Amino acid sequence: MSGTNVEPEAIFIKGAAAGNGITSLLVGGIVALFGTVIILVLPQLFFLVGIMFLSGSIVAFVIGFYKLREPKHSLEITKEAIVYHHRKGKWRLEWENIQRIDVPRVRKGLEHIDLEMVGFKLKDPERFLGNISMRLITHLLMEQRPLVTQIAMSDCATGHCPGDDIINDVKYKRLDGVMITGVSAMFANRMRRLQQGIGYEIYLSVNELDRDGRDFVKFLRECQDSLQLTQPN
Repeated sequence: MSGTNVEPEAIFIKGAAAGNGITSLLVGGIVALFGTVIILVLPQLFFLVGIMFLSGSIVAFVIGFYKLREPKHSLEITKEAIVYHHRKGKWRLEWENIQRIDVPRVRKGLEHIDLEMVGFKLKDPERFLGNISMRLITHLLMEQRPLVTQIAMSDCATGHCPGDDIINDVKYKRLDGVMITGVSAMFANRMRRLQQGIGYEIYLSVNELDRDGRDFVKFLRECQDSLQLTQPN
């Protein structure tokens, strides 16, 4: 978004963990071939070795299959918003709704450690609920359970131990007084709990990014600053 006279309409980010689906399938095929040859040609003594090769090929096939199902790009960055793409759906976060971007930190003993994530603190978390698909909400509720547990563990010294926040309330009252239920309410409560515990509502794993968390935070801040300079007063 800066450094050139003609700015692109969108910047696409491909996660470091994505790709190589076809490579995984090819490796799986080669390993399966070796395993078959070992079982059919070599003496019975090597039978278990052949089974191990076949088991490894199944793992490679599964990894390759899921990699091919992933979207081509994990993030799409435009002048209006950051759009996250996942095989379970997508979410959209407008720049004007972002209050802060940083690498979240949690307390571990007497120290604070960086999480392998990028966090977004929102100005209006409820606005975000209308920009995320239901299937992705369900996926994130499961994916973020270790993060909630980590928060609870850091609070355990105060008597708030793991288990208190694993199950989210299925009811949530919006600021306008409207009561929502179901997975949307669970996710709204989850965002509030994460914000209280770590300081951010939305999280991106570094596996979804093309660089480490600190560098990506710097990149997004530069994008945000560039957009603010181009907006009319």
